[in-house]
Amino acid sequence: MASVYTYDDSKSLAHDLADYILSKQDKALEKGKRFNIAVSGGSLLKALNSGLIQDPEFQKKVQWSHWHVYFCDERIVALENEDSNYGAFKKLVLDPLLETDGALGPTCYAINESLVGLSENDRLAAEYESLLPEQFDLILLGCGPDGHTCSLFPGKTHEYLLQETNKRVAWCHSSPKPPADRITFTLPTLQSAEALCFVAEGASKQPILERIFEGHDTSLPAGLVTENYQSCVSWFVDQAAVKGVSVKKETYSKK
Repeated sequence: MASVYTYDDSKSLAHDLADYILSKQDKALEKGKRFNIAVSGGSLLKALNSGLIQDPEFQKKVQWSHWHVYFCDERIVALENEDSNYGAFKKLVLDPLLETDGALGPTCYAINESLVGLSENDRLAAEYESLLPEQFDLILLGCGPDGHTCSLFPGKTHEYLLQETNKRVAWCHSSPKPPADRITFTLPTLQSAEALCFVAEGASKQPILERIFEGHDTSLPAGLVTENYQSCVSWFVDQAAVKGVSVKKETYSKK
């Protein structure tokens, strides 16, 4: 079964999420010289800032120079655009690191900005796929109020993305949330990861988490990932997101 860790507030969630991430970092670096991690956008990045950069318990434990950071999905916009996941990561993680004495930042892999706006979206996705490692040590995921994760959306319009078995990165067109054009990891990329971790906070997520945890609803991409890959899936949620939902109320602790 997937592990679900529940918290009273964002700060305590971010603290334990950081502890979880560092356990994956240490495990990866025991085997090699790099930690391959992929991140999503949204509120997840605020949790990374709080737990990995602002929390003094973990500041010195993050081996940033060994991190290789990729993006689970990306809006096909310029990197400085406010909709860019890379841009949000830069603002909340990379820029604060520059203010830390002696801190070496991670190696980040952004989309080829020169292809933005040229109607070369399949090529852009293929180029990004060529950058990916064979396997990720950790993929950090979000969950939208509609049950989407990465830019894998529910419904007929986007079922082609869930049916993809060859491409590891695909062009998502006609996104129900703007911008319309994105690239996204596909299920084969998620399936091959060592660990998958969802972060979801707020009452707006409660109806969808009820469908995932109680209804085992695989029509929702986040539910599909949770059900199919549950042995490597963890969720970090707050109380509001799982109010009234039948999940074991526990917090993360290193094993």
